[in-house]
Amino acid sequence: MAKAHVQHKLLDMMKRRIPTVIAIVLLLAVWEAWVRIEHVPSTMIASPSEIAQATVETWPTLWPATQVTLLEGTVGFLLAVACGILIGILLYCSRIANAALFPLLSAAQTMPLISIAPLFLIWFGFEISGKIVIVAVFGLFPIAVQTIRGLEAVPQFYSDVALTCGATRAWTLWHVKLRVAARQIYGGIRVSAAYIFATAATAEYLGARKGLGIWLQAAYNSFRTPLIFSATLVIIAITGVLMCLVNLSERVLLGPVGEDEDPDAGQ
Repeated sequence: MAKAHVQHKLLDMMKRRIPTVIAIVLLLAVWEAWVRIEHVPSTMIASPSEIAQATVETWPTLWPATQVTLLEGTVGFLLAVACGILIGILLYCSRIANAALFPLLSAAQTMPLISIAPLFLIWFGFEISGKIVIVAVFGLFPIAVQTIRGLEAVPQFYSDVALTCGATRAWTLWHVKLRVAARQIYGGIRVSAAYIFATAATAEYLGARKGLGIWLQAAYNSFRTPLIFSATLVIIAITGVLMCLVNLSERVLLGPVGEDEDPDAGQ
């Protein structure tokens, strides 16, 4: 019975993924054919085969650059998750803090990276620590916002039941409200994860010693378009891995989405 259920879920997953795979294959085929038939110069746009060849040939230098960006993005992301959730809880619990800090938090997200990167270069130099801070600052906003929205959306009866049973308000917040709001918080974490490594690479491009941003800068300066695509694909790939890990952690910590549904909701 359990084996049949697993097989059914795998079949459903494959059916959902087949259209995506077909679309990607068709896109790559059309792209390759267009570049070859029209004889488009590789300095303008590279074909998928040229990008794959360039990636393989330059992997010994591309991978060390990827490791730097991976480190900056991962550490910055973890800091963003921790700080974002804590800031969200603080702004939810304190109206004064919300009124004082939320506008500043929102304003910080409206500033383009290129306008504040020079400050981080002055403060941190070309070291990795500066890129980690930039990633954390730009990544915590959606997490903080979704934490606030998730806590505000928790029905009041959850707190009433816990308090009636003798729980303190602090215990209710950490063990009841946050658990109910966790799905929405994970929504903010996913939004943050989607652009973490792109932010790290952009920060490197504006000033660093190593990383995919420096790789992109060197490829651009030498007009090696295939290498630009190679770095871009690596950023997409590691972002996809991070998104999968976020989804996996949600499933492990909270269980399948269907388990949160109220069995009496349809009655």
